[in-house]
Amino acid sequence: MSQSSEFDVLFEPVPIGPVTARNRFFQVPHCTGLGHANPKAEAALRGVKAEGGWAVVCTQEVEIHPSSEISPYLEGRLWDDKDIPAHAAMTDAVHEHGSLAGIELAHNGLHATNLYSRVPPMGPSDRPVDLYHPVQARAMNLNDIKSFKQWHVDAAKRSRTAGYDIVYVYAGHNMSTLQHFLLTRFNDRSDAYGGSIENRMRLLKETLSDVRDAVGGDCAVALRLAVDELLGDQGLQAQDEGAEIVSKLADIPDLWDVNVSGWDNDSATARFEEEGYQEPYTAFVKKLVNKPVVGVGRFTSPSAMVSQVKRGVLDFIGAARPSIADPFLPNKIRDGELSSIRECIGCNICVSCDNIIAPIRCTQNPTMGEEWKRNWHPERSDQTDKPEQTLVIGAGPAGLECALQLSRHGYPVMLAEATREVGGRLLGESSLPGLSSYRRVRDYRQQQLQVAPNVELLLDNSLSSQDVLDTGIRRVFIATGSRWCTSGLGRQHPRGLKFSDKCMPVFTPESLYDGTAVNGHVLVYDDDHYYLGGVVAEELVRRGCSVTLVTPANCVSVWTENTLEQHKIQSRLIKLGVSIVTSQEISLVDKEHVELACVYSGNNKKLIADALMLVTSRVPDNGLYNELTEHQKSFDTLSLVGDALAPSTVAAAVYSGHLAARSLYTDEDSNLFIREMALVGN
Repeated sequence: MSQSSEFDVLFEPVPIGPVTARNRFFQVPHCTGLGHANPKAEAALRGVKAEGGWAVVCTQEVEIHPSSEISPYLEGRLWDDKDIPAHAAMTDAVHEHGSLAGIELAHNGLHATNLYSRVPPMGPSDRPVDLYHPVQARAMNLNDIKSFKQWHVDAAKRSRTAGYDIVYVYAGHNMSTLQHFLLTRFNDRSDAYGGSIENRMRLLKETLSDVRDAVGGDCAVALRLAVDELLGDQGLQAQDEGAEIVSKLADIPDLWDVNVSGWDNDSATARFEEEGYQEPYTAFVKKLVNKPVVGVGRFTSPSAMVSQVKRGVLDFIGAARPSIADPFLPNKIRDGELSSIRECIGCNICVSCDNIIAPIRCTQNPTMGEEWKRNWHPERSDQTDKPEQTLVIGAGPAGLECALQLSRHGYPVMLAEATREVGGRLLGESSLPGLSSYRRVRDYRQQQLQVAPNVELLLDNSLSSQDVLDTGIRRVFIATGSRWCTSGLGRQHPRGLKFSDKCMPVFTPESLYDGTAVNGHVLVYDDDHYYLGGVVAEELVRRGCSVTLVTPANCVSVWTENTLEQHKIQSRLIKLGVSIVTSQEISLVDKEHVELACVYSGNNKKLIADALMLVTSRVPDNGLYNELTEHQKSFDTLSLVGDALAPSTVAAAVYSGHLAARSLYTDEDSNLFIREMALVGN
């Protein structure tokens, strides 16, 4: 260790069956939205993590047979030998940096719709699949069970051929046939695979043993098991059947990967769970097994990681999201560069990509998913041979990232911010309930810019177009952000709302940031559908207001279904006493009431309110840019970035700033990138 021995324990080698991990950092299986359709991009992404110090780097779930595939979602696929070369590309990329490669073999059962293969899904018993498709899974017979085990053996052997060091058997997240067999609500069989816990775990035990017999001499065999479902006596509980399963299977796998299910619990956002939140449910496992244990908890603090190991909770620090936010987190801890860690903010924008069938992205790490596609590296930037002076105007998420990346390319940077503090929209949003982690997006970039020798930060500097021209700087990036619209313009109201001549006070989220008093009964109108409408409602309750949340959608914050938060958000608002009115649009804002219309029937009703809070759309602050375009000849680069270009997520703003800086260095069209193309052949 370069600065301290405090973290030495994290860098001890740990044996896993026949293989050894070089340290305790373990990237557990997680999806990327790349999967079997983008093997080169998948390999590059995993290879960067191995380069960054993760001793074990795993795939996402990998489908082992056409009887269980979840198209159109892009997971891994290992149906036959033709899939082996794509996996070999991944293992080669991981092995190049001395890390172990792991594969998670998955049969999804009641979670599979088989839209591509059109094979009827199957599971322990006759049940509908869980994705609201009009499809039911059939109960597996004994021949199916025999085939099921053989599919795992075949996939394990192919995994060994592809170069994997660790082969997972998967029983978690309510997405696995093996887990479905364990749970009485899915398994009502009366044969040797149903009834008692001994019977319900029989298929898991047999599959584990078969896989170990097939590849155990060469590969470690891991079991990923959800030991608690957080459903009380309505589901599997850690201190009941969860512990019994672990105890009875203790010696079979070489590695225990333990967590809670479903996915919304395992990958809970920072809004609802703190770092290390899974420990109360998983800590018992180490007491029952003599094999290494890996677990997760969105670990970002090195001290918390050390504590997990020294207290005997975990042997490996498992991570999905922290490894996405900073693929070089292990190396930075090793080298004592703690201030340069990009901490995961727990926003789940990465998770959303799998749910919307898009390549992975990250709020903190704009290079995530772009390693092969754009040849971006999270820690290395080529140096320009023309270090011209640059000017970035606006120090919100886009401006901060743009300035930071420009400086890393070797450009002198002047960063001008109109206020006395950098952060832009991050400052206001992070002050709201559950969003404090968003400030880390600002903090990381501010710290890095402060130590950069080629960056000059000018606070409390509101530049006019003439000021910009007077600098003589020819490379200018404008990141002046946006503001929430006061007219109600949005998806449901493309021309804005109708207001009476004397209407009630109208506010936007900025009113909460700047200290404006908002009192009485407030109607929050959410036509944005992401997190902010619900958070604003929660903040108003905290300030003593009574709140009604109205939305044209059929539930609150509907897009957060993709970040696994929607159910929790709506539950919290109900517990806080917020009245929720769905499927309604505003037809008129009057002095003491708002008229609503049902989006389906058009039927009208009135709601009495003292004030209206609009969360509908944002207006780009692009006035300075528009003025400067009249002097285009004065600039070699005049680029509008972030929310000033197109209001979106914080992740999109950071990416926009990063892309603008990279594009200056390469001098290429920013829309150019490499595509993976399907090859026509046998």
